[in-house]
Amino acid sequence: MTDTTHRSGFACFVGRPNVGKSTLMNALVGEKVAIMSSRPQTTRRAIRGVLTREDSQLVIVDTPGLHRPRTLLGERLNDLVRETFSEVDVIGFCLPADQKVGPGDQWIARELAEARAPVVAIVTKVDKVPRDKVAEHLLAVSQLGEWADIVPVSSIEGIQIDTLVDVLTKHLPEGPALYPEGEVTDEPEEVRIGELIREAALEGVRDELPHSIAVVIEELLEPEDEMASKDVLEIRAQLFVERDSQKGIIIGKGGARLKEVGATARAGIERLLGRRVYLDLHVKVAKDWQRDPKQLGRLGF
Repeated sequence: MTDTTHRSGFACFVGRPNVGKSTLMNALVGEKVAIMSSRPQTTRRAIRGVLTREDSQLVIVDTPGLHRPRTLLGERLNDLVRETFSEVDVIGFCLPADQKVGPGDQWIARELAEARAPVVAIVTKVDKVPRDKVAEHLLAVSQLGEWADIVPVSSIEGIQIDTLVDVLTKHLPEGPALYPEGEVTDEPEEVRIGELIREAALEGVRDELPHSIAVVIEELLEPEDEMASKDVLEIRAQLFVERDSQKGIIIGKGGARLKEVGATARAGIERLLGRRVYLDLHVKVAKDWQRDPKQLGRLGF
C-alpha cells in the first residue's frame, strides 16, 4: 500500500563556511536562490528555498557557515545559525568529501548533538574525489556522531539529489503546503538584487576583502512615464567596505573593476527580473563596520 500522506516543513543546512550549502540548496530547488562564491562566509542570511512535489513541500533554509567568530558580525551570524536549527524539522549537516573531517566539524557535531531535530549528515562534493576516498570519508563521518541518515551527494553532477530530498522529506510532519505552487523563495526582490551585486563584487578580490563587503539598495526607480518604450528599472546601490584601501580594490584602476562588477551584477539581475535594468553603483567606507553595533544595524545585521 502506497503512502498518500502529504508532508511539509522546514530543513536547514548547517556546516563550516564554503562546504557547498548554498550550491546544494540551489540544486534541490532547481533555481539559483542563494548566491555562490568560492569565498568563505558568502551567505549572511537564513535564505529559504522551496521545493514542491506532489506529495510534499520541503522548505530549505541555507545558513551562514558556523565558525569561530572574530567580529561582532561573526557572532551574530553564528547566533542566526543556532536560532535557525533550533526551529526546523530536520537538519542537514554538510561535510565536503574533498576535505578531511577536522576540528571545525567536530565542534559543529557537538553543537548539533544538543539539537531537537534529527540530523542528516550530507557528504557534499563527492564528484571531486575517487570512490574509495568517498567511502573513507563516509566512515569518518559515521564516527563523528549519531545521525538519522548519511547521504553522499554532488550538487554539480546531480548525484543522489533526489535521494536526499526523499530522506529529508521523511522527517517532515504531515501537513498541507506552506507556499503556493511555483514559488521557489520568499526572499524579497530587493534582497536578492543586493545579494547578486555582492556576489559579483566577491569574485576576484583579495582574501581579506570578502568579509568587508556589504551592499545596501538605496532606490528602485520605475520609469516615470508608464507608456515609455524603455521599460528600464533604475537601481541605485551602495557597496560598503571598511577601509580606503579596500575601496580602491573594488573600484580598480580608472574604475575598471567597479564597471566589471556592475556588468556582471546587471546581467544576473536582468535574468532574475526578466527586464532591463540600469545599475548605479557607488562605493563608501564604513570604518570597521563588522565590529560596530550601530553600523551593523544600519547595514541590516
